[in-house]
Amino acid sequence: MNTRNTINNDWLFEITPKNRFFSLNLNEVWQYRDLLLLFVKRDIVTVYKQTVLGPLWYLIQPLFTSITFTIIFNTVAGIDTGTVPPFLFNLAGIMVWNYFTSCLTGTSDTFKANAAIFGKVYFPRIITPLSVVISNLIKFGIQFFIFVVFYIFYYINGVSLSLNSSFLFFPVLIMLMGILGLGLGMLISSMVTKYRDFSYLLGFGIQLLMYLSAVMYPMELIKQKLPAYGWLVEYNPLAYLIETARFMLLNVGQISVLGLCYTFCVTMSVFFIGLLIFNKTEKSFIDTV
Repeated sequence: MNTRNTINNDWLFEITPKNRFFSLNLNEVWQYRDLLLLFVKRDIVTVYKQTVLGPLWYLIQPLFTSITFTIIFNTVAGIDTGTVPPFLFNLAGIMVWNYFTSCLTGTSDTFKANAAIFGKVYFPRIITPLSVVISNLIKFGIQFFIFVVFYIFYYINGVSLSLNSSFLFFPVLIMLMGILGLGLGMLISSMVTKYRDFSYLLGFGIQLLMYLSAVMYPMELIKQKLPAYGWLVEYNPLAYLIETARFMLLNVGQISVLGLCYTFCVTMSVFFIGLLIFNKTEKSFIDTV
């Protein structure tokens, strides 16, 4: 009897170096789903665990940002939002934008923030950025609830508001936001292991990107006011996602089918490129972090 073969047949899992450059391995992620849920719980509980207001910060940030944008861009700068109240217009854009930025910033520090765990125990590394994307859905749900509250408030007070029939596809839009944030986050996280400058540039880059993503103005406005620089917004997939979200929620603006096809292609490309580099980096990142 071959004792060695008998023992090897009893192993449930065999951990070997990944030879493939591209590996999503959803089956392995599913096997570690309990760990994924634990990471999601950790991300939700620890962020505001020792704060006075706790989860209320999820509401305070978008509300104060919407008020600031309404005063500066709509009252002072005079940006017209049509029949939709400026505050509600801004809240819709900020709500969707916040989900993207939360996914991006949360996943962009994956290797550095989890180096101690990665160096001691094995599990699919992609679980950590996935947990960030999933936990941020809870935050998004809270902000969406406050949006619904103000939507009902304005509607009761006689403001003409209506949902577009395409609202049924709103979850798909949010999923694309999460995938785009995940892809960029994995890409940046891989680069941060060698080039720490990216972590310092990220905050500045997000602020700049917000102004190029039509968060506080309609896409059509930038084409009219600054036609020479309109291409900066037109080639930004985030602008189409935010513009489409407002169209679904407030029935304002328009949906560009071509723009959404372009956004889908860019999103999936960024995700797969980010995953490729993430898989390559996880083999040797512990030596550079």
